[in-house]
Amino acid sequence: MGTETPLKVPVIDFSNPELKPGTAEWDSVKGQVRRALQDYNCFEASFDKIPAELRGSLFRALQELFDLPLEAKIRNVSEIPYHGYFGHPLVPLFESLGFEDANIIEKVEDQTRALWPQGNSSFSKTIQTFTKQLSELDQMVRRMILESFNLEKYMDEHMDSTNYVFRTMKYNAPKTNEPKVGLGSHKDKDIITILHQMSEVDGLAVQNKDGEWIDVNFSKNSFLVIIGESLHAWLNGRLNATYHRVMMTGDKERYAVGLFSVPKAGYMIKAPEELVDEAHPLLYKPYDYVELLNFTYTEAGQVADTSALKVFCGV
Repeated sequence: MGTETPLKVPVIDFSNPELKPGTAEWDSVKGQVRRALQDYNCFEASFDKIPAELRGSLFRALQELFDLPLEAKIRNVSEIPYHGYFGHPLVPLFESLGFEDANIIEKVEDQTRALWPQGNSSFSKTIQTFTKQLSELDQMVRRMILESFNLEKYMDEHMDSTNYVFRTMKYNAPKTNEPKVGLGSHKDKDIITILHQMSEVDGLAVQNKDGEWIDVNFSKNSFLVIIGESLHAWLNGRLNATYHRVMMTGDKERYAVGLFSVPKAGYMIKAPEELVDEAHPLLYKPYDYVELLNFTYTEAGQVADTSALKVFCGV
């Protein structure tokens, strides 16, 4: 009796230097992106434009960052929920720090001085350089998505409506062979998240449209692209946000990073009129991303949990 082949996330190659808008290569990859996002809510991007030396520098930077005492790490603060330091007794294996506007060196240096008052130029430059290079992948994917839905006229507004948050993540070893929750099942609230595993410790899984969990096995040049709820809302449900989680086993720590494209405070997320018709009635009223995050911190938002977006602004 044969065994079933494990499900795998689609892999899409973004490494071709000729991958430019208007080319046959671009259109081919764009079609793959659309199909993967419709069937799996995500895909693995093969993206070789980040040098091994930079990845090594980032891994060492993460170790240096998480080795700081807690009283230093909690100085990583933000006025926006979930954008600064995160650590919680209910998720004891997980710890994370965020850097807003991480593609702008001056902004990263300001946030770095909160952690190292004397500054840490090497750390700041590593974060900024990695963010800037990975943002190329984010912009290609978003351009392909808008083109595939014939929404080119919104391209400039859409690209200008977001900032980047770079999150650093550490999962402590559970020191058991029984799977332990590193981070529970959830959807991100942003536009797109790009996740990259820094250490050779797996644990991330995503849920496809059929509700099946698929383990993600990263290679050194692979980046997982997932959909956030704000893109789901802006596309009026044409694509679904990605449920994902981390389950840990063994005695090794897991390090990962994520690039989040987040709507700017004050920008109203509103589905284009082209995506609203009798077959696709409006799903969500226009909303501000920051106000949505603030709602998730309220008692009503906590009760709503994974339905927070629908409770907050559902039609």
